[in-house]
This record gives sequence, C-alpha cells and structure tokens, in this order.
Amino acid sequence: MSAGETSAPVESTVEQLENEGDVAADFIEELLDIADIDGDLTLDVRQGRAYVSVEAEGDGLSLLSAPDTVQALQELTRLAVQSSTGQFSRLILDIGGSRDARRRQLEKLVDAAVAKLDEGASQASLPAMSSYERKLVHDIVSERGLGSESYGEGADRHTVITRR
Repeated sequence: MSAGETSAPVESTVEQLENEGDVAADFIEELLDIADIDGDLTLDVRQGRAYVSVEAEGDGLSLLSAPDTVQALQELTRLAVQSSTGQFSRLILDIGGSRDARRRQLEKLVDAAVAKLDEGASQASLPAMSSYERKLVHDIVSERGLGSESYGEGADRHTVITRR
C-alpha cells in the first residue's frame, strides 16, 4: 500500500447503489421472463444498501417467495451485480413481501426469548440465521431495551439475547 491508501472498505454512494439496483432489476426481470412470472419491481436505497422489491397480483410469486428461495435468488442477483459492476454487492431482494413476513417471524422469536428471560433465564439463544436476519434481530432486541451478540462460525452463527 502506498502512502495515503487505506484498507477500509469504501462506502457506496447513492448513485452506485442505484446502479446496483438497476443491474439487479434487469437480472430479476430476465429471470421472471424465463419463468413466465409477472412482477412489478421497485428500487430503493435503504441503510446503505440497494433494495429491490418484487410484487405481483394474486399468488404469482408464491413459487419464489419461500425464505430459502429468496435467499438463493438474492445471492444469484448479488453475483450478477458484482459481475457487471466489479464491486461486491450487499443488495437486499424482497419477493412478495417475504422480508416483512420474516421480520414478523423474527419478532416472535425474540418475544419467545424475552419470555425465557422473564422466567429467569440468564440468556436465550436463537437458531442460526443469515447475517441479514441477525442484523434484524439485533435491531429488534435493541428496540426492546435488551442486549444481543452473535456467536459461532459460518452456518452455525446465531444470536444470544441477554438483559443489559
């Protein structure tokens, strides 16, 4: 490294994130066309990430909105964005409101963990989940005035909730 260079990651600008969203939308539109599925795409920038949402009338997206499928499509979309831009992407893909539904599920998991703490447990562990889901859990836990930390490696990484 020469003088003046740093190894810190470069923050994405809104323009870069909007470009990621555009590339992702093109990729998702092609996938939807191949699968003969109608969907309306919405692009946004939220909390330093490109956010692509796919909505449709009726149950046209039901085949794609299962959490594991959304996660897999998100990873494929991130790879397509990275291939096009040359930059790692942290974009979020939401299909048919699946992210909001998952947040509600995570809130219920946190509520159950809080109940264990209320019953006298010193901590409560949640199941392993993706980094995005752990981030949501940390936010939910913080909103409830509790503490949380992630433990473990790789696919076993999980969140433990404690009283502060």
